Amino acid sequence: MRKVAVITGTRADYGIVYPVLKAIDECSELELRLIVTGMHYIEDLGYTVEQILKDGFRISFEGWVHIAADIGEDMANEFGMYVSEMAQALYNLKPDWLIVLGDRGEMLAGAIVATHMGIPVIHLQGGDVTTGACIDEPIRHSITRFAHLHFPSTEQSANRLVKMGEELWRVQVVGPLGIYAMPEVEFTPEIELRRDLGIANDKPIVLVVQHPVTTQIDQAPEQMRATLEAVSSVQSVQSVIIYPNSDAGGREMIKVIEKYPQIRSFKSLPYLTFLSLLKASSVLVGNSSVALLEAPLFGIPVVNIGDREKGREIFGVVYNVFEFKSPIIAAAIGLALFGKKLNGTKVPKRSTSGVTKIIKALIETPIDARLLQKRLSY
Repeated sequence: MRKVAVITGTRADYGIVYPVLKAIDECSELELRLIVTGMHYIEDLGYTVEQILKDGFRISFEGWVHIAADIGEDMANEFGMYVSEMAQALYNLKPDWLIVLGDRGEMLAGAIVATHMGIPVIHLQGGDVTTGACIDEPIRHSITRFAHLHFPSTEQSANRLVKMGEELWRVQVVGPLGIYAMPEVEFTPEIELRRDLGIANDKPIVLVVQHPVTTQIDQAPEQMRATLEAVSSVQSVQSVIIYPNSDAGGREMIKVIEKYPQIRSFKSLPYLTFLSLLKASSVLVGNSSVALLEAPLFGIPVVNIGDREKGREIFGVVYNVFEFKSPIIAAAIGLALFGKKLNGTKVPKRSTSGVTKIIKALIETPIDARLLQKRLSY
């Protein structure tokens, strides 16, 4: 039986990797070793480790990294701590595989440590582009160089991986994960959801999800204020905001959120509850990847602000606002709510076949010199 370690450090990556975790946990030929760290243990961001336990997963290694600061230097120090933490985790667990997702520091730390220890790395969602989020881009592509197998979401991302020198046999498109890779689920009915979350029944929901941009940390609070001023100016709607992630600048943004008590706020929500809220919303506002990945599934129009998601493939209906100026943001929200829909309706397909491909690779791929000894394809 092969042991598969999976790292999760945020509510966002957990929601995306959830169907893969379930499939590994239910497979008789694989044994899940779940490494939980980072944002999951931060009290003022929802202490989301509790949701992982409620979902029935056993945590194999509990992380301890948490720097309660708000500057880039602390993110760098945190990364060094992640390397030390992952060395301890992988030494203790001795997995046959390590799965990492996306573009965060804890994922890169895991990939670096695993490669030093001769553990093959699988990277999910490699090859994507987000040129506006400066730190995400180099982290994601650095993980690509350490990873031994790649399961990107789209053909475009797969082509980028090959152009970066990855051998063709290492790359296999699996489509989007998260809700797209789950079997049909019953979302919370809207009336019940509104009651449980304390949201007015007679008003359209404007959902805000906005994170700091790592190259604009000092602007993060003012950017948050501009967005909240905009949504506050829109009449006859109920605005709801989910707290930002733990990147530098996030805590200053939370201080701004607390000055707008008229906007219903949540530190975090369980993944399916959040998706039920998204499904019930009339427009999504901010700069989160959920706007371009999950919102299209429900046909929710998006007001995407700033540069953070610049470069991502566009799905669904997106109104891009390039500056954090309240009047412009408010106008875009009005168009999203009542105006003519824009730029196409291309939506990824729902399918569980991508998860099946990942499980098959975990079981059948020989762990040998060909896999472990990487080389550029050119």
